[in-house]
Parts: sequence; structure tokens; C-alpha cells
Amino acid sequence: MRMTRRDLILVTGATGNVGREVVRQLLDEGHAVRALARDPETAGLPEAAEVVQGDLTQPWTLRPALTGVTAVFLVWPALPLEYAGPAVDALAAHTGRVVYLSSAGVDDGAETQGDPINLFHAGVERLVEKSGADWTFLRCTSFAASLLSWGDQVRAGVVREAFGSSTRTLIHERDIAAVAVRALTGDTYTGHRLMLSGPAPLSQIEQVRIIGEVVGRPVAFEEIPLDTLRAEMRAEGWRDPDIDGMFAAYATMAEQDQPVWDTVERVTGRPARTFRQWVLDHAQDFR
Repeated sequence: MRMTRRDLILVTGATGNVGREVVRQLLDEGHAVRALARDPETAGLPEAAEVVQGDLTQPWTLRPALTGVTAVFLVWPALPLEYAGPAVDALAAHTGRVVYLSSAGVDDGAETQGDPINLFHAGVERLVEKSGADWTFLRCTSFAASLLSWGDQVRAGVVREAFGSSTRTLIHERDIAAVAVRALTGDTYTGHRLMLSGPAPLSQIEQVRIIGEVVGRPVAFEEIPLDTLRAEMRAEGWRDPDIDGMFAAYATMAEQDQPVWDTVERVTGRPARTFRQWVLDHAQDFR
């Protein structure tokens, strides 16, 4: 059943790269949108969206936001999994449909996931499945928008990272949002784990080269030692077992490409945007 434009859709993570696009595209199609934000005053979302205060770590704050909602786009922030259960239960109690932004790295056949990011996403997926709500999981490869963190380095002319030869099929946030809109506004993809990727794998070295070409200045890639990266991650609060898991994941990506799926085109009717297109759309963020 396809939703009517009178239906109300709640978007969590609405101020992030993907959530903001989901809000915009739902509004463009004429749907009623309610956006969850910790601070509605600074959300900077379109006026047509109803922006309400709420915090996923405080489930009691979600009840007003969920009144009258027929579907929820769920982005779980980088918070301990222990908070997710009460939040998912609150969502499921008030809506019939949850579309969760997950990871393509989740391995359904594994007893435990190989790195902390996929361990986390697998845990949230299990909670959503058990909640009783109709669900769709958007299992995405790496977000192109994660490279916005390179902005200062690109402007300085050198990007310093480890695993320069590791490849990722980076996906544009607009393509993720376009698939999310289809899942939120109809039941075609209920119970589906949709595998989403960009159109081609690119190494980090190639990504830096393309950014330089688009912004019109040479940008070099400089490989940093793993010990340096480990020290930086420890300073950010990462535990050594989690660092080891991330290192293993990147080492695997250096040996084999991330998969490419045609899901974006099958769901939306148009091919996934290229990485070069993503850089063109964000060129000012690197200048």
C-alpha cells in the first residue's frame, strides 16, 4: 500500500547529511514531514518541515514527536547500543513502519561482526526486527559525505591517511535518501535488506585525485604509519580491540573491492551518482 500525502513521516537524524536529504525529498513529493532535533532552533531545515525537540537516548521525549506518525526514518547516532532498545520500542509503539539506515558490512551468517561499526548496526537491526513494526534496512556502503572531514587537508594540498590503496564504493547521500523515500512511502520493500552502493570502487588515492581535479588544484595523498593512526584513534577514545577491527576491515578493502549493487537504479529508476558528481555537488566544501 502506498502512503497518501496526508500521512506524516518522522525523520530522525534530520540535521545530518542523509536525514536532511530525506526531509527535502519527502517535502518535494508533497509529504508531511516531522523532523526530530535536539535543538530545533538551530536545525536549519526547510520551513515546510515541522521540527520538534527530541532525543533518542531519552525515549520519553519521543512521544510527542510520534503522535500521528505513520512511518519513521531511523538514524541511530554513535551512542551505546544499550540506549537503542527503549528508543526502538517507543518508535514501534507509535508507528507501523521503520526504515533504518544500516551498513552493507553486516554479515548475517556471522556469530559476531568483525568490527565495532557493523556490530552496532547488526544490534540495532535485531531490535527493529523484534519490535513488531514493518521494517526496511538500508544497508549502505561507505558514505561519500564522510570525506567532508578532509576539507582542511584538501585546502592545505595534502590528505594524510592510512590504507591509501583501500577501495570503497562511496554512495551519494541523495541516492540513499531517494531509496529511503520509496521505502517510507510504500510497502514494496517491507522486510527487505536493501544493499546500496555507489557505481564503482575507488581507492583513497583516487578519491583525493578526483577531488583535486574538481576543485582545480593539485592535492597529494600521503600515507601515514599505522602507529600514528592508532595513536590518533586512541586519543579520540577508541579501544584497541575496536581499532584492530577497523584496521582489519580497511586491510580487507585494500585486497578486494567493496561490492557494487544496482539497487539505487532498481528502486529509483536512475543510476547511482558517481563520486565525481558528489564532489561537484560539494566543491565549495573543499575550496
